[in-house]
Amino acid sequence: MEIEKRVVELADRLSYIKDIFGGRDNANIALMESRLEDLAARDKSAPGEKAQMLRQIEDLFAFLEKKLDEELVPMDMVRIVRHPGRVSLKDILENVYDNYTEIGGQDEYSIDPSMLIARAYITRRKGDKVINQPVMVIGQEKGHGQEFRNGGSVKPWGNAKALQYMKVAETERIPIHTYVFTPGAFPVEDFPGAAQQIARNLYEMAGLRVPVVSVISEGGSGGAEAIGLSDVRMMFSRGYYSVISPEGAAAIEAGIRQGQRVSPDLIAQCAKRLNITAADNLRMGYIDKVIEEPPLGARPHHYDFFKDLRQEVIQATDQVFLGIAGFKLYRALVASKRKDATDAESMFVRWTLDDAAADRLVWKRYCKYRRMAETAYRDSRPSGARIASRAQSVLWSGYSFLRYDFVGKYLKNFKKTVGDLEAEARLVASRLTAPLRKGRDKNAPVTCDPEKSRMLVELSQPEQGACLEDFGWRYVSPKAAEDKAVTCPEAKTYGCPDLWAPDLYGDFAGVCVHCGHHFPMEYQWVLGNVFDPESVVEFDGDIEAGNPLDYPGFEDKIEAAKKKTGRKSACVSIDAKIDGVKLVCAVLYSAFRGGSVGAAEGEKFIRALARARRRHYPFLAYVHGTAGIRIQESLNGLIQMPRVTMAVRRYIESGGLYVVLYDTNSYAGPVASFLGCSPYQFSVRSANIGFAGPGVIKETTGIDIPPDYHRAHNALARGHIQGIWDRREIRKNLKQVLLTIGGRNLYYR
Repeated sequence: MEIEKRVVELADRLSYIKDIFGGRDNANIALMESRLEDLAARDKSAPGEKAQMLRQIEDLFAFLEKKLDEELVPMDMVRIVRHPGRVSLKDILENVYDNYTEIGGQDEYSIDPSMLIARAYITRRKGDKVINQPVMVIGQEKGHGQEFRNGGSVKPWGNAKALQYMKVAETERIPIHTYVFTPGAFPVEDFPGAAQQIARNLYEMAGLRVPVVSVISEGGSGGAEAIGLSDVRMMFSRGYYSVISPEGAAAIEAGIRQGQRVSPDLIAQCAKRLNITAADNLRMGYIDKVIEEPPLGARPHHYDFFKDLRQEVIQATDQVFLGIAGFKLYRALVASKRKDATDAESMFVRWTLDDAAADRLVWKRYCKYRRMAETAYRDSRPSGARIASRAQSVLWSGYSFLRYDFVGKYLKNFKKTVGDLEAEARLVASRLTAPLRKGRDKNAPVTCDPEKSRMLVELSQPEQGACLEDFGWRYVSPKAAEDKAVTCPEAKTYGCPDLWAPDLYGDFAGVCVHCGHHFPMEYQWVLGNVFDPESVVEFDGDIEAGNPLDYPGFEDKIEAAKKKTGRKSACVSIDAKIDGVKLVCAVLYSAFRGGSVGAAEGEKFIRALARARRRHYPFLAYVHGTAGIRIQESLNGLIQMPRVTMAVRRYIESGGLYVVLYDTNSYAGPVASFLGCSPYQFSVRSANIGFAGPGVIKETTGIDIPPDYHRAHNALARGHIQGIWDRREIRKNLKQVLLTIGGRNLYYR
């Protein structure tokens, strides 16, 4: 019976190996198969002879598995993490932690089977004393072929539940361990919406005041980032972490349409080009350590792997706590010098932190992500210009500190005291003079001061000049020069008559006068007609999009985009004014590679936010259009999601006003991170806003969505945006936002 069981185990191992290598011809696999067939043919052999032969075959399998492990290509690793035999989060909970309890709800809408949350603890010894150290474990659960878990593809409410228990861990002051096992988030816009929930997770994780350690097995795009922003990021040696799946990248490269198939060779090429392996990510600096797996990937029976994983997560958590200690301890030095984690439990570290340590933790996390992708863009400025720019930043920081933090703090306290005294004096004077006023005012006629009346309503009715007229635009679209008729897309629904292009794109500002449908316009229309004349000044224009991974053929595409647009990236950073109010604006525009975000665009966005923070200006993100993260930059683009979100959080927490305005089509990573985390988001009418486009949703879920699924009115209905604007009223509405949300000083709320 024992022999038959071992034979079945060998057959399972061979089947697993064939699955991993995707049916490729391989001499070692053929040898293993033939030896197993020989063993099966010897049913009538003596038990001793068969047992000896079985031992030899087991040794051969172990030897050849190590050889095959060295032959793995990136696409093989993708198949490893997708295999139902792959180690899952429940396996880790059972074998790494000493005890745990699943929490988070009972049904799909309160927990989502793809997201597993558990309160666990790790038992350690301090001398003769046993101490249970609590931890919150959060991660995607793929299971072992359990279809109801949706392959680890988490729905919005699953990510919402994960965030809820991260905040619980923060309240309880316990560390968080996250395990990333997802091909990507489930692309539905049902409340709370895939994009805005991921953005909310990133924003809150950036400021968590407890250590977060993440371990990546399969990290697919925004779904991975929803729980992946952490102080220590480790990765399984046979895992992958990528901006997009190899199949998705190949489909884009081949330009195929829905229902068509991509060749396996192109998929394998894309897996290699995207630099998705653990070794690639360690080299680029997006993870801190690689956790070695057994040959051909970890499976539930690899108990030694679980022991190693336990030591790694303990050591990583220890290092975070020791790294933020008030003074450098000898234990911190020892922990940082250890090359492996085999003796992690031999040194006890208490997992507690005070408020000062929590502040250092958040700042250290920000610095960690700020340093990422710094070599993935090009800065063509001469060294003198860079030095001058840095000096200017230092001067502005000094001025800001003196005016707002040093002098401003005392001035604010002085004004508060004077204001309180003045209010008290007015009340006393009012009480003393009340009898005199009662007799004098009894028969006095009621009068209304026009100036006071105007001041009472000036917020809802701005001064003349704050609103643009319907005609007389300073910038007119080049499409207005075309002598042709244009049919409104809503003509079948509303019976709109054809419009003459010079009228539509000239006087009407691209708006159908019958139904109000907004035709796409150039981003220059907003720059020319919304901001004050001659107030727009560009900065950081020499930061260029590049090809950091030497992706084949992409250099030519980038150069073509630069030549076509006359710009060096898909982001334009400007200083501008609206009715005399100074602000900083970052524009993502669709003409440059679909407005996709890479390392250059992320860097420009971060620098623009820093500029607004130093100068105490409001910040506007005008999204003329974005197709998401630039896939050819892979992780260099994907890391901009947490990286820029942390800069946004720093700006908002310093008191800044951050406003986002969407136009045309805005999808994927930027919307699910640094754009979607704004508390004040608005949209131009007829814009599309969402996490994934209709084609991606159909391809990944098989669901046919309605034509208006991503329209702005649906985003408004689920609370993603706060208002829908007519293009002709953008200037008036932005002025209104600055007055009512920014406050009278327009710098700090």
